[in-house]
Amino acid sequence: PPSTLNPQPSTLNPQPSTLNPQPSTLNPHPSTLNPQPSTLNPQPSTLNPQPSTLNPQPSTLNPQPSTLNPQPSTLNPRLSTLDPSMSTATDRRYVCQLSHNEQINQVFLASEKQLRPNRNGNLYLQLQLSDRSGTIAARLWNASENDYRAFENGDYVKIEGNTQLFQGTMQLIASSIRRARPDEVNDADFKVLRGDEIDRMAHRLAEILRGIKTPELRNLADCFLMDADFMAKFTAAPAGMKNHHAYQGGLLEHVVGLMELVLVVSPRYPRLDQDKLLIGAFLHDAAKVDELSYEREIAYTDEGQLLGHMVLAMTMIDDKVREAERLSGEPFPRHLVTEIKHMVISHHGEYEYGSAKLPMTLEAVALHHLDNLDAKLASFTQLMVDCPNVESNWTQYHTNLGRKLYKGARSEE
Repeated sequence: PPSTLNPQPSTLNPQPSTLNPQPSTLNPHPSTLNPQPSTLNPQPSTLNPQPSTLNPQPSTLNPQPSTLNPQPSTLNPRLSTLDPSMSTATDRRYVCQLSHNEQINQVFLASEKQLRPNRNGNLYLQLQLSDRSGTIAARLWNASENDYRAFENGDYVKIEGNTQLFQGTMQLIASSIRRARPDEVNDADFKVLRGDEIDRMAHRLAEILRGIKTPELRNLADCFLMDADFMAKFTAAPAGMKNHHAYQGGLLEHVVGLMELVLVVSPRYPRLDQDKLLIGAFLHDAAKVDELSYEREIAYTDEGQLLGHMVLAMTMIDDKVREAERLSGEPFPRHLVTEIKHMVISHHGEYEYGSAKLPMTLEAVALHHLDNLDAKLASFTQLMVDCPNVESNWTQYHTNLGRKLYKGARSEE
């Protein structure tokens, strides 16, 4: 189907990372509150009535729905143990590579530590260890209060011990745990997405949003894109705690993937409003930037725990609608605000999954199912990759899913 993307030249700078604390590359020029012409929106926007100063040369961006590499994904290197970027100066064994009865002496990121008694009353330390490829449960038997206090959640720790396959799940039995020294930590071992991948996805996000044809919705999208603080958080946040895209940059990856699905699916259903659906895809999880903390360990903030991202999103949307009205000098249609909010509060699809309302518009129904598709495929794929049953065509039984997953027949050597 013909693309709805904006064929005008892109002004986004693909070089610096949006995670860099330097001024955002998504808004390198003054705000539209400044009378200088904006380079953020090449369309004749009501937010900036000045003529565009953009280079009239044709854009080199691919106008097709996806600019992502069709080769095996590098957006989630957790899915490939053959990714050369997983090699470091040390002979590191990543979580997804560990097998039964391996000796381990290396650095992991610690989280969810607990000091617990066993049936005999002896204390043991339980925690989760992770790297860029996944997470493994660990135990330190005969632990003490000093062992518990030796590090904090979110610290890098040096672990010595052995792996063990227990009831179909790989775990690590530690003989010693200590806080790692800075010279022992390679940050690349813990970053699922590289800086250039984050930049490429942020570039694609802005390209899709600026292809929206409805002026009010495009202006609303611009208000988010021009907010350097919001975009710095949006490109760093995970999409969730554990279930899917649970790593820094995961929210951006999930949202861009979802918007690519919208571009493919919406032309098949003429009554779907693609512009509304794109805004819904962009904003459905946007408040996770404040619901979660994610500098190292992923955890809920206080307001995230008390309110949740769907409630937080209502205030976020209202603030940006007022900004769009102020900059454009025109009222934002109330029905559009209501429909956007409805997509956000109903995107989980069922009351028991946290939706305040069931989806009641075509766009809300489509958003729920496309969001669920992207999340489920990412989650199931990771379960297959993390499965310790490397010699089997099947994963272990997952109680929460009520099933095993079929990994496919292994090729005969």
